Amino acid sequence: MAFSPKQARALQRPLRPEHVRTRQAHGRELSFIEGWHAIAEANRIFGVDGWNRETVESRCVFSRETRGTFAAVYVAKVRVTVRAGGETVVREGHGTGEGRSTSPGETHDIALKGAETDATKRALATFGRPLGLSLYLTAKQTSRAHVESTTGAGQMAIIGPAALPGPPPLREEAERPAEPWMAKPKRYRNKAHLKFVASQPCLLCGRLPSDAHHLRFAQPRALALKVSDEFTVPLCRGHHRQVHHAGNEADWWNDLEIDALEIAKALWQESRRLVPLSDGAPSPTFTEGAENEHGPGRSERAVGGV
Repeated sequence: MAFSPKQARALQRPLRPEHVRTRQAHGRELSFIEGWHAIAEANRIFGVDGWNRETVESRCVFSRETRGTFAAVYVAKVRVTVRAGGETVVREGHGTGEGRSTSPGETHDIALKGAETDATKRALATFGRPLGLSLYLTAKQTSRAHVESTTGAGQMAIIGPAALPGPPPLREEAERPAEPWMAKPKRYRNKAHLKFVASQPCLLCGRLPSDAHHLRFAQPRALALKVSDEFTVPLCRGHHRQVHHAGNEADWWNDLEIDALEIAKALWQESRRLVPLSDGAPSPTFTEGAENEHGPGRSERAVGGV
């Protein structure tokens, strides 16, 4: 393999716990990393111009309309090509994506993007631990303990993806607690904070008034749900439209060399300082929920939240 020593070391580092997300599926808790993070890690390790991905195949396997609500499921195959020294490494991955919306075009767009992102993550995971392989290695420890208890420690058994080769994560990394600000995918709604963000000048041009733009890549995608109000930054109307037309928002911010997540974190902390919480409890205007952005009672648009 023609990876440089620096790249080889980077590919062996464990996946940091704060980058792992969880969700419930069919009564089980699944761990995963977000697509934007996998792409950002690939850019960091291989270089922005050192790799590329292409969708080899995509197709809709399910589509339905019920009382004005559309649903669709796509499958996709993505090919990842990495240029390492004088060699070219090619890996492929398959993925699925589901979309649901009141617009048929948006429904199919969400499902297709989800399938392509899922396939990309699976292809990238084959390169190393920080790109998602650590999630399989963690599962390997549990499977190995079960196998050794039934077959004996000296015997070898292969159990699905848990049998991927490689050492288990370092104990100090595996036990390190996740940062509370990013660890749990809760969705908070706070109108006062949205007003505070909208009162700030645009991050790109400094113009006023601004909109409170929700960073769509900050939390796992949820059908017809915005990310938490804590992940908002001020943008003028022109730049707000521009970021919504960007194909990959995380890449859009990276190209501008702006750490939008850190800025959103600072604004959230400043907003909480101006409206302090008593005894760590939420204020009356600070509620946790996962409301449908098309449902009644939502007023973020009145303060520019989109």
